[in-house]
Amino acid sequence: MSARKSALVVSAHAADFVWRCGGAIALHAAKGCEVTVACLSFGERGESAKLWKRPGMTLERVKAARRVEAEKAAVALGVHELVCFDLGDYPLRMDDPAKFRLVDLMRKVDPAFMLSHSQYDPYNTDHSFATATAIECRSIAQAWGHEPGGKVLGAPQLYLFEPHQTEQMGWKPDVFLDITSVWDRKRAAIECMEGQEHLWEFYTRVAQNRANHFQRNSGGQSGGRAAQYAEGFQSVYPRTVDEL
Repeated sequence: MSARKSALVVSAHAADFVWRCGGAIALHAAKGCEVTVACLSFGERGESAKLWKRPGMTLERVKAARRVEAEKAAVALGVHELVCFDLGDYPLRMDDPAKFRLVDLMRKVDPAFMLSHSQYDPYNTDHSFATATAIECRSIAQAWGHEPGGKVLGAPQLYLFEPHQTEQMGWKPDVFLDITSVWDRKRAAIECMEGQEHLWEFYTRVAQNRANHFQRNSGGQSGGRAAQYAEGFQSVYPRTVDEL
């Protein structure tokens, strides 16, 4: 990349950015893009069942373990900065000071694009809450009257990464990204998430399935580009183009 480019991921829990957009992070990092991950919670209550089954486990010990996992995964993916908000999960909540902290981060990162969860998730309301908050904070960061004199955010696209059960979430991908070249980095990050080992193979299969969709939508059997692993995303805002 000739000029500095940055991106921001808003992840409800410690592992979400790995399963759902780890390939996008690694691919853009390899191209010189500075990818910042805002990890709103560690998923310590609702997404750490394996750890809670151990005798004598405490909330702080679970959080510490999930933090280490997230930090290792971030290194594997080439994350520029991992920002842990430590807001708690199940339920995830954000008061105004926490929202303004995310607003400040958006303005600091000045992302070319952002990534977060599907807008609806009946199985995990933390996910949809994170995205609703990301959309709200994006609007605040664009407001000239919020901390006047500060740098105002432009209009970064928000891509919604794939939820666990797409059929139930109303998630409809309109972008497929070939992550074959960085799959080894995503898989390494996946294996950092020891607290959710049961999902390792699930998200490997998801990436393989999306690779099929990538090829079909890039020309199918009539010249489509082959891919072994891919990720899907749904854009929230219209994209501006000069030609089709």
